[in-house]
Amino acid sequence: MILPDINFLDNTLYSTSQGAVSPGDIIKFIAILSFSIIFSRILTIYLRRSLKDRVSKDVGEPILKLLYYGTLIVVFISILPLVGLDPSGLMLAGGVAGIVIGFASQNIVGNLVSGCFLMFERPIKIGDQVEINGIAGYVTDIRIISTLIRTYDGLLVRLPNQQVFTTNITNIVGHPVRRFEYTVGIRYSDDANSAIWLIKDLIDKEPFALLSPSPSVFVNDLGDSSVKIAVRIWAPVSEWFGLKTRLLWNIKKTLEENGIEIAFPQRVLYIKSEQEKKQQLIGELKEKKFEENEPVLNFEERVLN
Repeated sequence: MILPDINFLDNTLYSTSQGAVSPGDIIKFIAILSFSIIFSRILTIYLRRSLKDRVSKDVGEPILKLLYYGTLIVVFISILPLVGLDPSGLMLAGGVAGIVIGFASQNIVGNLVSGCFLMFERPIKIGDQVEINGIAGYVTDIRIISTLIRTYDGLLVRLPNQQVFTTNITNIVGHPVRRFEYTVGIRYSDDANSAIWLIKDLIDKEPFALLSPSPSVFVNDLGDSSVKIAVRIWAPVSEWFGLKTRLLWNIKKTLEENGIEIAFPQRVLYIKSEQEKKQQLIGELKEKKFEENEPVLNFEERVLN
């Protein structure tokens, strides 16, 4: 039986300042790097499962990504001598290149720094409903360079982190409770006290309408065509939209069932007959003629005096 000659693994492929590099060194480099990738992935999966119930996703994922890529970078730099590269020289060259690239890509660096601030300050979290720079939707991911938002229409929008960090952020679910408000206009002929009592009774029957802060129903304005009743209710953010849409329709139906109608804009038109129009025109002409003669009369009175 003829055994394969493995002495070729010690043959010199090329030489560098670090020494000769053989095929065995290349195989070792690839094997160690491959093992490091597999080990880092297994470790990341294990930590993700372990931290699932202890750390929120928006905090845990950036830490796991930093651990994964940081481990690979450290291993990669450590095994560079196997292929004849000096890590110190590479790091020096990388530092010079980083300075040049940094000046050429200031926006990318700004996004990177802003991404770090977003992860530490945490004004938003994955899954939050937010409105940033006119874009509203759910936060699906917070990355090092950008933040992904899925709009309510199902569109995926990528926002640079620098833009997210330096603009106004409205976190719709940042507080556990949220208030909504209606303005219900009823006719002047209807009883406003009865309308207020009916609306309060409907609110009391809603299990998700909070008692503290307490709801308020009151006459807010006397409009041109209606008495305007303001309705202000607090609800948990998870039930806010459903309660708002359901209660508004129930208010309308309940008021109409009790003879209280929602007012609509009205205008009163006065229709004059031809005779009334002629009399009005004659009156306007007389007034105009009197105004034209008034300066003359005033002048005559001053002369006589």
